[in-house]
Amino acid sequence: MKVRSAIERLASGILCGIAFAALVAGCSQTTAPEPSIVQRAQGETPAPPPPSGFLGKDYALLQPAGEGSDQQAMLRYLAPNVQWSKYKKVMVLPVTFWADDDSKISSKDQEILCNYAYVTIVQYLSKNFTIVYGPGPGVLRLQAALSDATSATPVLRSISVIVPQARVLNLLKYAATGTYAFVGSATAEAKLTDSETGDLLAAWADRRVGGVSVKNVTVWQLGDAQNAMNYWANGLDERLVSLGAGNPSSEKTAAR
Repeated sequence: MKVRSAIERLASGILCGIAFAALVAGCSQTTAPEPSIVQRAQGETPAPPPPSGFLGKDYALLQPAGEGSDQQAMLRYLAPNVQWSKYKKVMVLPVTFWADDDSKISSKDQEILCNYAYVTIVQYLSKNFTIVYGPGPGVLRLQAALSDATSATPVLRSISVIVPQARVLNLLKYAATGTYAFVGSATAEAKLTDSETGDLLAAWADRRVGGVSVKNVTVWQLGDAQNAMNYWANGLDERLVSLGAGNPSSEKTAAR
């Protein structure tokens, strides 16, 4: 009887903890997948994005985020002993879409998402870097790819955000599965190299899902994927600056 009571208290605690996390995460427009009840009870984390092939042999270098880590991506590699301060410029290559032939995202939407990702990356990085269009000294070369995306169901998602009873059910669904109902998602991979030597400096793989923020009510079908791209581009810019790269104190003009 005591054992059963202890198990029930543990389960209750897990549920409360996940529900609280879901409530907090629900305030954001995009969020990382969370462990389900079973995963959390077993000390597991959500499965990382499966390799698309984009990063090639570099997948072997990726490491998962540790418990309590400030790492923004689910998988990451950062080369040791990089002199980041010498990199003031970045060359952004066109973003590509890597997916199986049976992807539910149409070719047209793939193009829309890739173009949006490219423009968003350039927009964020141009705040602290000079955007250039060829290799050279002190130039980072950024390659990024979308490896998956799912679309939201706008009307049902709106109901799940606005109607109190539906919102509660959606939070419970998040607690049980680690993601909300009727939301979209995006999965991406990226790597930074020295534009002259080709040396790998950093690589990432990550997946983001839509949140249940009221701001998301009017988001269109691919809006959750676009919010994920905003998050990644902003996070990349901030991370590089924190490492010492860029020139945030100076005004920059794009070199053509």
